[in-house]
Amino acid sequence: MDDVIIIGGSFAGLAAALQLGRARRKATILDTGLPRNRFAGHSHGLLGHDHKPPLDILAEARQQLARYPTVKLVNARAESISGAIDDFSVLTGDGENLGARRLILSYGVADQMPDVPGFAESWGTSIVPCPYCDGFEVADQHWGLVWSGPPSHNYVRLYQDWTDTLTVFADGHDIAPDIRADLARRNIPVVDGRIAEIAHHGGHITTVNLESGRNAGVDILFAHPRNKPSASLHESLGLATVNTPFGIALKVDERRETSMPGIYAAGDLANPAMNSVTTAISQGATAGISAQQSMLV
Repeated sequence: MDDVIIIGGSFAGLAAALQLGRARRKATILDTGLPRNRFAGHSHGLLGHDHKPPLDILAEARQQLARYPTVKLVNARAESISGAIDDFSVLTGDGENLGARRLILSYGVADQMPDVPGFAESWGTSIVPCPYCDGFEVADQHWGLVWSGPPSHNYVRLYQDWTDTLTVFADGHDIAPDIRADLARRNIPVVDGRIAEIAHHGGHITTVNLESGRNAGVDILFAHPRNKPSASLHESLGLATVNTPFGIALKVDERRETSMPGIYAAGDLANPAMNSVTTAISQGATAGISAQQSMLV
């Protein structure tokens, strides 16, 4: 039996495994090799790895984990979980039953692309969600923001650290008069009407086409489509969740423990709004340390 099974081997899961390996705890990582940021050409803001391709960073992390004999990485999907603290059982897609005293869920979320031609093709390159991840590289260019609700007003204020040229696309949302007045005060135009198509070339936006026939050109488009957990294991376990403007997230305490004793969660699955590799690594390390310390006698 393992001390910990980690379900999801991207940044959060590998960070948890590193702490467990250094504590000489037996840990198995189950991963399917589909990290959320696989569409991005480069990862930014991660100290020591700034501007590296995210898949390269993950590959290097896995190589480093190989020096810890108690850590094992398995290319498999977790199909179901049963049991309770000190006696969890995980059934893999290969039909293997694995046992562990603790679990860490770090299987992330999947972004739900709108049914707009050109959107999915540009996601992660010229349509992005996070200014901390991509804003520096496109600073002082013409940004667009797809309005998604009240949080979008905060993004407007945030983006002004990177650019003075911003266009808001209402995309069918009703923007309150007082917010429109604030946007006008900031010299931010609002383009009404639903987006019909993103015209792009090689993933780079040329124009945002509206159903009305109008179009507007921007250099980069920021958008925040809703997301959902990339697996449903938490549902079968009955773990407590919270509703966020971006989707469902697992409810965790300061130690990253979920509502079920012995199960921890880290990364986008427990904080889908962040879109930050740095945050995912921090949460994963906390989950790994918390799981290890919970087994002390």
